[in-house]
Amino acid sequence: QVQLVESGGGLVQAGGSRRLSCAASGRTFRSAAMGWFRQAPGKEQEFVAAIAWSGRTTDYADSVKGRFTISRDNANDTVYLQMNRLTPEDTAVYYCAAETRLRLGTSWYRDKYEYDVWGQGTQVTISS
Repeated sequence: QVQLVESGGGLVQAGGSRRLSCAASGRTFRSAAMGWFRQAPGKEQEFVAAIAWSGRTTDYADSVKGRFTISRDNANDTVYLQMNRLTPEDTAVYYCAAETRLRLGTSWYRDKYEYDVWGQGTQVTISS
């Protein structure tokens, strides 16, 4: 079973950058699609980005497209979320998630219920 631990959160000034990491343990990480989701205070959890096991396919929410980049290093069992040009609206707890059941395709990437393993989350706060 995959276990996920996020890191890299903190306080960032608006316009700044931050890179989140999600370290995975477990043999199935390298074949798992990975996603990042976030939840702001008083709001529903929302999709941010996803990446296929190979790294060749990615998907982004419109709100972060062009500013955030998801990537993965399968040799080191880590997935990253590089966040640039941050705004206060990006303030949230960011969660890493894995889909370890080898589901095919990409149409489900944005559905949080398709992911079966979750990290504990890391807080990102953007100051204006």
